[in-house]
Amino acid sequence: MPPIVHGSKPKNARGALRRLLSYVARYRFPLLAAVAMSFISNILALLGPSLAGSAINEAAAGAGRVNFDRVWYFASRMLLCYVSSSLITIAINVIMMHVSKRIAQNLRGDIFEKLLRMPVGFFDRHAAGDLISRASYDVDVISTSLGTDIVQILTSAVTIVGSLVMMITISPPLSLVVLVTIPVSVSYAVWMRKKTRPRFARRSRSYGAMNGFVEEMFSGQKTIQAYAYEPHANGRFEQVNGEAADAYFDADYYGCTIGPTMGAINNVSLGLVSTLGAVLYMLGSVTLGQISSFVLYSRRFSGPINEIANMISDIFSALSAAERVFDLLDQEEEGADAPDARRLDQVMGDVALDHVAFGYTPDKIVLKDLSLKADAGRLIAIVGPTGAGKTTIINLLMRFYDPNSGEIRVDDDNIRRFTRSSLRSAYAMVLQDTWVFRGTIYDNIAYGKENAAMEEVVAAAKAAHIHSFIMRLPDGYQTVISEDGGNISKGQKQMLTIARAMLYDAHMLILDEATSNVDTGTERQIQAAMRRLMAGKTCFVIAHRLSTIQHADCILVVNQGDVVEQGTHEELMQARGFYHQLYTAQFQ
Repeated sequence: MPPIVHGSKPKNARGALRRLLSYVARYRFPLLAAVAMSFISNILALLGPSLAGSAINEAAAGAGRVNFDRVWYFASRMLLCYVSSSLITIAINVIMMHVSKRIAQNLRGDIFEKLLRMPVGFFDRHAAGDLISRASYDVDVISTSLGTDIVQILTSAVTIVGSLVMMITISPPLSLVVLVTIPVSVSYAVWMRKKTRPRFARRSRSYGAMNGFVEEMFSGQKTIQAYAYEPHANGRFEQVNGEAADAYFDADYYGCTIGPTMGAINNVSLGLVSTLGAVLYMLGSVTLGQISSFVLYSRRFSGPINEIANMISDIFSALSAAERVFDLLDQEEEGADAPDARRLDQVMGDVALDHVAFGYTPDKIVLKDLSLKADAGRLIAIVGPTGAGKTTIINLLMRFYDPNSGEIRVDDDNIRRFTRSSLRSAYAMVLQDTWVFRGTIYDNIAYGKENAAMEEVVAAAKAAHIHSFIMRLPDGYQTVISEDGGNISKGQKQMLTIARAMLYDAHMLILDEATSNVDTGTERQIQAAMRRLMAGKTCFVIAHRLSTIQHADCILVVNQGDVVEQGTHEELMQARGFYHQLYTAQFQ
């Protein structure tokens, strides 16, 4: 899988723009309406200077007697044009705000769906904060740019062309003065483009890194406090935050200089126009009203250029953010099921690993030549020292990863011949790292079984020995627990997930240190209840507390990627091998 790109410069801004426009094209009709309305708005605004010049000419031609009726005629129509143009512009902004938010909604939806299709290994390699930054900050940057820039850029051409035509109509010599400054403005804009693009890309990456660090620190807050690590964590945050602030300042420093510089160039042009206009007026080539109209048109001409210059920094920032978003959307997804893959139905529960070798990286092999057999309906315990490969076995059984060699079979058929969804649905799984969500106790327990009856939920909770605790809560099973279960203990969260697994109608069960957060007495009760509920179903249990798996039908002792011993607790103790060493070490 290719890594997420972290280069210092946008790799394909044109490609990002093209793909971004594909999202924009979904709303082409409201966008076309906005463009048409913007065209009308600009035409009305372009009539204003001409009407103002006519009003000035009427006032200047009176020779002491001003025809106020004619002046008011032109002035009122000028006011009507400007007011109408402003009202249309407000409507355009409303349309663009709606479109930009819809595009942001589509982007976030695509990102979320993409993440759901990514393999587990992807999340092992990438910080959650950076992924969140792409789905939130980067999409917000794109949305803001789309809401303000697209129609503005498209319709600025109308203003520029219309103003130029009107200026040439009024006075070709004055128009030449304005046109002289255009190459200067364009050259400056091109030069600044090369300067700002990599800086805005660096700003997006820095914010992603900062969000990743903050998410990591918040998730480990208790550990930080337990080790009095606050000063060190704060120092590291100051460094990361400083880098993000420097990147933001560096990008905005160049971005903020574009508008004022372009404004200075336009003001020089205005000064030259005023000087030459005064000379032509004295020579009788233009009237006072024409000079006034020309100055207004020159401002209308330079205004869009200045606005586009101000938007350049936003555009580059949006393109950098779009590259990060599309880079995520282009990541390799979890491999597709085989063309002839079928659903795993009518599961018996026979599981076998035959000479399986696997490593998360090519240079670090975790399982070397692993073979094991789990007959249907039996409780299989997997024990061994840390790093022996116990959890890796579970990852392979669930096809979160595929082995480098060898094969894994369920009911004497290679699991590659089954669809991943049906294979995973055949297992109920409880991990050491518990996961609950904001919702009621009932919702959390019934998560894996749609339309579960309350009686079923209560039965599962009783089997998991958490019913009495639930009934002591203010609203019983309708009590809402906070996000990630912050208002209940870790042991209670784990018992909730165990109840969830008990309720789930699966043919096989995986418990990966699932009772590590409950006391030994409760653990034994849960194991006994689970044996009754899982009668006739295959159960895999990974446990470090060996006293809790003595009743297992078969204990597999894993060490350095191989099954070194297997048998019942009594058989392994009598053999006085590696298992005997592990067991006696725990109780000495």
